[in-house]
Amino acid sequence: MAAKLKKGDKVVVLAGKDKGKQGEVTRVMPKENKAVVDGINVAIRHRRQSQAEQGGRVPTPMPVDLSNLALMDASGKPTRVGFRFEDGKKVRFAKTTGDVI
Repeated sequence: MAAKLKKGDKVVVLAGKDKGKQGEVTRVMPKENKAVVDGINVAIRHRRQSQAEQGGRVPTPMPVDLSNLALMDASGKPTRVGFRFEDGKKVRFAKTTGDVI
């Protein structure tokens, strides 16, 4: 199945504690059906100090289920993603406006 969300996409959170927040996808994990979004679902992780880096409490974005994310269209509203062929290439498009992503 083709990826509806890719690294670098701007997304909106549809459900959960961060509902309504927006961010950029930094990593997609298709086998787990999850994605990491910058600034969303942030957890505090404790790091041990080493010679290379300072220890302490480090905020880390955790994975979010793909079903709780929606792509933002050009107007900044959440939209579903569809696929179609244009000039022999498969492209993603926003279902609300029909624009190619």
